[in-house]
Parts: sequence; C-alpha cells; structure tokens
Amino acid sequence: MTEIKTDTIAAISTAISAAGIGVVRISGPLAIETADRLFRAKSGRTLREAKGSTIHYGHIEEGGKILDEVLVSVLRAPATYTREDTVEINCHGGILVLRRVLDAVIRAGARLADPGEFTRRAFLNGRIDLSQAEAVMDLIASENRSAADNALSHLGGAMRRRIESARALLLEETARIEAALDDPENYDLTGYLPELEQKLRGTYETISGLLATAEEGRIIKEGIATVILGRPNVGKSTLLNLLAGEERAIVTDIAGTTRDILEEKIVLQGVSLRIMDTAGLRETGDTVEKIGVERAYEAASRADLILYMVDGSVPASEEDRKHLRLLQGREVILILNKTDLKQQISESEAESLLPGAHIQRLSAKDGRGMEELGKCIRERFLRGEICANDEVYITNERQKEALSEAAQALQRVLFSMEAGMPEDLYTVDLMDAYAALGRITGEEVGEELIDEIFSRFCMGK
Repeated sequence: MTEIKTDTIAAISTAISAAGIGVVRISGPLAIETADRLFRAKSGRTLREAKGSTIHYGHIEEGGKILDEVLVSVLRAPATYTREDTVEINCHGGILVLRRVLDAVIRAGARLADPGEFTRRAFLNGRIDLSQAEAVMDLIASENRSAADNALSHLGGAMRRRIESARALLLEETARIEAALDDPENYDLTGYLPELEQKLRGTYETISGLLATAEEGRIIKEGIATVILGRPNVGKSTLLNLLAGEERAIVTDIAGTTRDILEEKIVLQGVSLRIMDTAGLRETGDTVEKIGVERAYEAASRADLILYMVDGSVPASEEDRKHLRLLQGREVILILNKTDLKQQISESEAESLLPGAHIQRLSAKDGRGMEELGKCIRERFLRGEICANDEVYITNERQKEALSEAAQALQRVLFSMEAGMPEDLYTVDLMDAYAALGRITGEEVGEELIDEIFSRFCMGK
C-alpha cells in the first residue's frame, strides 16, 4: 500500500470561473491552525475554539488587508471527507478572489494539493475503497441521469459490498481447506466438496452477473453511438436539429445538402446519445457527395443504434428496401417521418421493410412522437431504472478486467473439482480470485496504479 502523506494540503474545490460562491478547501493535521492565521471572525473567536461541523462568518485577511468576506466551515476528524481536519473557505466566486485566498493559504503553511489528492486521502484513510474513489470522478463527469445514478450507487458502496462478501467467502473456504491439509486429524473434509461447489457457483454467478452489465455500463457512461440513415430529404437533419435543440444542420429542399457527418451529443430520456447525421443514401455522380455516402455507411458499421428514416408521406421506395436489407441483424429503429402530412405507408407495409424492427412514427417538424422514440431507445438499451442503491453497472474497464480474472479463476476451481483433482490445487485458484477481486477495492494494488488512477482527477477533488 502506498504511503499516507500527513502534511496539510489546499486547493480550489469549485470551478475557477465567475460564480456566486467559490470554495478553497484545506485538509490535514494543521488545517484549522492554517486557516486561523488568516481568518478574522466577527464573533472574535478563533477557529481552534470552534466545534466540528460549524460555520463561521468573518474575513480572510493577510498583512492587515482584507482579501474577502467569507463563511468558513470547520470539520473535525474523523467526520470529514478525508478523515482529517478540514476547513472550507466559502468565498465570493471570482477567479481573482479565489486565487488570492488560495495563495494566502499556501503562504500560511499549506501545500497545493495534487489532482485528486483529497479523494486519495479518503481512500488511503479507509473512508472509501478504490471503486468508490473512481465513482467520485464518474459522478463529476456524468452527462446524464443514468450515469449519475450509477456513479452514486457505486459511491454508496454497492460494488464494495458485493466484492467484500465474495472475498470473505473465498478466504474462509481457502482457510478451511488449508487447515484440513495441515491438520487432517482435527479437520475433516468429508462431505465438504458439494457444499464448497454450491458456494463457489453462487459466487461465480454473482461475478458473472456483474460482468453481464458491462455493455450497458459502457452505454450509460459513453452514450449510445447512434447514426441517422435514410435517403435525401426524408428529414434526417431536421431530426438532428430537433434533438440538439438548435440548428446544427442545414435544412433545405435540395437533395444532397448534407455532405459530411455531423455529430452531436444529446440526452434523451436520461440516456446519452452520440448522434450522427449523415449524407442521404443515393447513387450520385457528385464526388464530394459520394464520399459523404461512403462515410455514412462506415459510421453505420460502427454504430450501436441506427435510426433509419423514411418519408412516410410518400410510398416506400425500392432504394429504401435495398438499404434496409443491408441492415438485417443490426439494432435498427425504423422511423416513418412526416406524420404532419397524410401517410402513404401502412403498418403492414412498414413491417415488411425490415421484419422485426421497431417502427416509430413521428414528425421531426413539430416533435410529435419524440417522447415515444426516447422511451423505445431506453427500453432497448437499459434493463430498467438505475437507483442510487444496490443496483450497479460496470462502467470501468479496470474493474471489468479484474472481475473477468476472478471468474476465470473460479472456473478453474470448479473444473478441478469436477475432474477429482486434489484439494490443495483448489487453494491456488481460490487465492487468485481473491486477489483479483481485491484489485477492485484497492486492497491488492500497488502505488503505481493508485498514482495513475488519481492523476485523472481534477484539482480540488
């Protein structure tokens, strides 16, 4: 385990921009003493006299000059984020004001914190495990409700509880086997193997269940790579503008207006979509437009979801049928656009265009049908609502790899049992699974990995 630093650190913990309030955070054994050198309370009392979890009004002064009028929160260990004494100076949120106060705190004896150092101390001091520390950054970076809820679930310890329970079982069973091997006269394994197999299969199912959420987790965190396809002038760019809430794509009656891929990140029904508008699919002699069509097909080949758009106010074309045949087996929602006009494509005809595809009628012009489209996308990619409780999705590649290694180690144990191999072989793989799970919580990681993880954090967190 990496060495725990015990000096006092400080950083700006809010965005460095014009705002109503900005916070300078100080943490460490001399946090209160450091702040006391600068703070002048209206009450006349010092911060060293203050109780924990209290707020005090006054000024930050240096060299007899007032730097800002502030509220100062005093938080005493261990009831703090870092489990160290912590002071938070709530300043007026201007860039100059925050920097002047932070500089004064540094001159008063604190050190400028490294990126993520407050959370790193929370981890090293045992307040959170490594999966919870990573969830802090995921929560800060979340761009939709599902990502935020999943990060909160991890932060609340949903992953930690599963891993600790599995590791405790593996350690107990390993100890039982080794005790029997070392002292067979007092420890008997008769009838034990069926019990062990049942326990290990249960643990394997738990780990496999977590691994099964990885694809949904990726979508929650990164968004659904979505491509809008269709012939020219069916309303693709109008749909992109509607989703983006602004005019991102040029919309005209001239076929072939869109020549290149336009990408926008939007949130629909609490799920992020990395949505791309593409050139209309048609045979063309225009060299630039032809490149745009080729790029449209290339984007579709990498997409999680294809929104294939058809003009529902005119009969389905043979071109549409040809394009849709190429999309068999892909995740496609067939959109019949222009419901504000008289529809020329029946339900049965629409179903024949791409059998098995979900069909959604909408008007990209006035937005009718958009709510239903959002619900359809959410239902196709997420199993259900994510709540900040024990529901958890794997969104972290490091955790996914560790879970996969643990699952493989348990498979080896179960294979050894089925093959009737000696019990002493079980313990090697059991401890491999134990160690792999420990990498998720941070109990089996080195300083280099810890440094790498926390280097990705923002300053002040």
